Amino acid sequence: METINISLPALSLVFLLLALPVILSRAYNLGVIKPLLSSVARMSVQLLLIGVFLKYLFFWNNAVLNLAWLVIMILVAVFSAIRGSAMKPGKIFLPVFASFALTTLSILFYLNFFVIRINDVFDARYLIVLGGMLLGNSLRGNIVGIDTFYRSIRKDTKKYLYVLSLGATQSEAARPYIQESVRLALKPTLASMATIGIVALPGMMTGVILGGATPEVAIKYQLMIMIAIVVSTLFSVLLTILMTSHICFTKFGTLRGDVFIN
Repeated sequence: METINISLPALSLVFLLLALPVILSRAYNLGVIKPLLSSVARMSVQLLLIGVFLKYLFFWNNAVLNLAWLVIMILVAVFSAIRGSAMKPGKIFLPVFASFALTTLSILFYLNFFVIRINDVFDARYLIVLGGMLLGNSLRGNIVGIDTFYRSIRKDTKKYLYVLSLGATQSEAARPYIQESVRLALKPTLASMATIGIVALPGMMTGVILGGATPEVAIKYQLMIMIAIVVSTLFSVLLTILMTSHICFTKFGTLRGDVFIN
């Protein structure tokens, strides 16, 4: 059974729902009208453009084009992750990109080759869609992880330096901060995993069902993507912290001041 198409007049009815938060914002002076409408406008334009682009990307289904688009997605995710921290992009771009690319590509090819077992691991339907889901969730985790790690060490500079003065290596002194950063980065994903199927039907499962698949198939895909997301987030956060540490710390184990914006 095919998914029912939503006509443009019908879709316009969805935008009428925005009148509710606008009215509430005015009534309670919430100040969310401008950012709300701006975000909706940007989202609509971006989805329209990507919808047109993906239509041809799926039609051509060229391995080189598919991989090139995935690299662009990784680049955007990297800039977003760095922008969410207080660090200079030029200083840590390469290690963050390497972390995102290595983690995303490794897990994607593992899923496509060993789990889904498709003949073409570069198939746009799987490479782009699954890659986008992995990157979106890894991005959120990395924004939290990177920012928490370096912000915590800068905040606890005296404590961190004291541990170093006692003879600890940089790795030993930074370990508690790494542990806390990873825990915070994984917290939203783990909480979501614990309530899936009871509190809400997740996006992957809903999309597969709307696409005409049976609930049994949808459940398998959802299990696959959630496990892949948590593994991707964990490894990308750890790799990002470890790879950027070579740039952000001096040979004496102290933070370099020139890698931070302020």
